[in-house]
Amino acid sequence: MTAAAAGAPHAGRYDRSIVEGPLRTAVWKLAWPTMLTNIIGGLQGIVDHIMVGHFVGFTGNAAVGVANQIFIVVIVFIMSLFTGMSVLVARFAGAGEEDKVDRTVYQAFLTATGLSFAVLAPVGYFASPMLLDFVNAAPAVKQDALPFLRIMFAFSSGMLVFFMLGGALRSAGDARTPMVLGIALTVLNVAFNVVLIRGLGPIPSFRTAGAAMGTCIASGLLAVYALGKLIRGGWVVSFPRGGSYAPDWTIIRSLFRFGLPTGIQGIAMNIGGVFMLSFIGSLAQSAAAQAAFAVSYGQLFSFITWTSVGLLGAAAAVAGQNLGAGNPDRAEQAVHVAARIGLAGAAFVGLFFFFLPRQLLAVFGMNEPVVVEIGTQLLRVLSVSGLFIAVALTYTGGLQGTGDTKSPLYISIVSQIVLPLGICFAVRELGTLQPMHIWIAILVGHVTRCALSVLRFNQGKWRTIAVDITR
Repeated sequence: MTAAAAGAPHAGRYDRSIVEGPLRTAVWKLAWPTMLTNIIGGLQGIVDHIMVGHFVGFTGNAAVGVANQIFIVVIVFIMSLFTGMSVLVARFAGAGEEDKVDRTVYQAFLTATGLSFAVLAPVGYFASPMLLDFVNAAPAVKQDALPFLRIMFAFSSGMLVFFMLGGALRSAGDARTPMVLGIALTVLNVAFNVVLIRGLGPIPSFRTAGAAMGTCIASGLLAVYALGKLIRGGWVVSFPRGGSYAPDWTIIRSLFRFGLPTGIQGIAMNIGGVFMLSFIGSLAQSAAAQAAFAVSYGQLFSFITWTSVGLLGAAAAVAGQNLGAGNPDRAEQAVHVAARIGLAGAAFVGLFFFFLPRQLLAVFGMNEPVVVEIGTQLLRVLSVSGLFIAVALTYTGGLQGTGDTKSPLYISIVSQIVLPLGICFAVRELGTLQPMHIWIAILVGHVTRCALSVLRFNQGKWRTIAVDITR
């Protein structure tokens, strides 16, 4: 265990109210800025889809949705390092060990950027056509998706720095700085997209490629600013001063120890998503179904997942810090509080999905009758599914924040891959696969993930997980 297990609180730069003050306040202090950050940050994806839908058409929406699904599958492995980083940072911040926090953040940055430039960019660029073929992207969809995907792979380092920084700050107890940075990123991204997607003056329209260009330029500018701050200091986390700046393999092994299961989990879930796209692509009305899925699940459902992922981060940070400070009972209570908040938020958003699906789809320029019909079916299923995924994600955060990153991996394989894909395969083999069959399979997966996540967390085995790095 860390030094904090011995008991007394440590003075320093970290917010001690997370481990000592009122629990609901501690959870909400980290949750609301993170939720707002995710909502505002997610608006850039909505702006992309709205503009692409109006200026390119629904095939452009399908292209962005398919390309993003593939991109996430690949990038999630590198981002898994940030989960390992967050486990270490939260535990060390709870123990008041500032030097270990800074060393962990620097090594996470070093590893992630190295993998981005040496692996992600070259491999992703050349593999993009094959990946699009794998998901059965229609020819018109592939034409717009290919440039989008290649740009995202080649210039993803800025986004990685942004996600790394946000995770480090939140795990150390500062959720407001990532919120401010997220707002700045969204404003920049929207401004670039308005110009690059539709064109302006001498600048031509780049169609879907313009959406990728805007994202990469905006995140790159923000990354340069963030690196300057990390080097100079002034935030609750920074790069260490003095000593060696070479890779520290002890810390890197710890990042992979806790992060790798989350990376495999993310890859497995998103591979499951890619296979799901393949099932959608095999439908008689594949382009319409892909467009409805991209907007309904990829964008509108994000209003639930954005807030739930924010609560996941808050639950992970509060649970991890309290466990580091020797307060396991308080860590458990924090996750229960976060789950109740997530359930209430999902119920509120779900009302709009159930009663106003056509109006929501129309915002994205989706007026074709077949697309609207399929999208309406999906949104009404998601109005129920969101209740379960919101609770599941908060308990996932509790498990990951305390260092149990393996259990969510196994749960995700069963609930997000085996069950939904098995249902789709069985229906296709026994009859004719329809969109509603796929939407019900997604719901079954979310219900199962919720039940297993709650059960595993309540077993309490996370209480005995030790986290430390040698000096």
